[in-house]
Amino acid sequence: MLKDRDLLTLAEFSSEDIVRILDVAHILKSERKQGVHRNLLANRSLAMLFQKPSTRTRVSFEAGMAELGGHAINLTAAELQLSRGETIEDTARTLSRYVDCILGRVHDHQDVERLAKAADAPVINGLSDRYHPCQALADLQTMREVKGRFQGLKVAWVGDGNNICNTLLVASAKMGISMDVACPEGYDPYPEALAFARTASSETDAEVRVLHDPETALSGADVVVTDGFVSMGKEEERADRLKKFLPRFQVNGETFARAKPDAVFMHCLPAHRGEEVTDEIIDGPRSVVWEEAENRLHAQKALLCLLLLREEELPWPMMIEPS
Repeated sequence: MLKDRDLLTLAEFSSEDIVRILDVAHILKSERKQGVHRNLLANRSLAMLFQKPSTRTRVSFEAGMAELGGHAINLTAAELQLSRGETIEDTARTLSRYVDCILGRVHDHQDVERLAKAADAPVINGLSDRYHPCQALADLQTMREVKGRFQGLKVAWVGDGNNICNTLLVASAKMGISMDVACPEGYDPYPEALAFARTASSETDAEVRVLHDPETALSGADVVVTDGFVSMGKEEERADRLKKFLPRFQVNGETFARAKPDAVFMHCLPAHRGEEVTDEIIDGPRSVVWEEAENRLHAQKALLCLLLLREEELPWPMMIEPS
């Protein structure tokens, strides 16, 4: 179905692959609202390996598998023989004999790469220190719902050039969305992600810029996105980071006003209210944060279907556009 059976960065998937995922996500979301649930993944299972805490990733994948008639198995590293020295490779080979797909939410991106290299089952990156492709799919679905298009949009990212930012850069460039990243010096996106994005943007006419000026980035933006200034694993840097990010890189009423009058606000959550964003923005009329969170469920259900099913097993034709 998809050209690559693993989802690690989103760079593996073509723009056509991404559109197909979003098309199926749209259908699944519409059917769910009508009370329709298809047992497309009956007798299939997903192993979910968690090294980090999770709310949206765990619940959306577990609920999604249940709604599709499948089964999700939640596993922490402490519960597995990984905690006693078994290698990631041996764990991957073993799990591949039991389950149809493996999700890894890991500290080090190399761990999910090792998992994918050794596993026979498809591997999904449920978040690493470098990328979060499942979040980017939900972000794209949300943008298409509220803006009706990708080409010609401008996204302004304000804050840390972290794993969410890295993946959104790749996703945006592949879909023809221009993106400005405004971050303090020393907090730029990962160089590999920028390289992926710039290669993709050369084919879609999107513009990719890394700035240290939030005022310029926000000017004329259709979508404004931020995330916590202190990512998981960076807690010891909290005091220093807040000094560098606040107040200039906060999305508040004054800064958000620089974007277009119909701009929307997005955040992957969890939000640290009063730090990267104020209540008036995240709870305001132009926030689509909760739609974005919901779309994790639909985008991931679509991803699972397209990773695990053959085209003839799907009940929908190719490339259905949303109504």
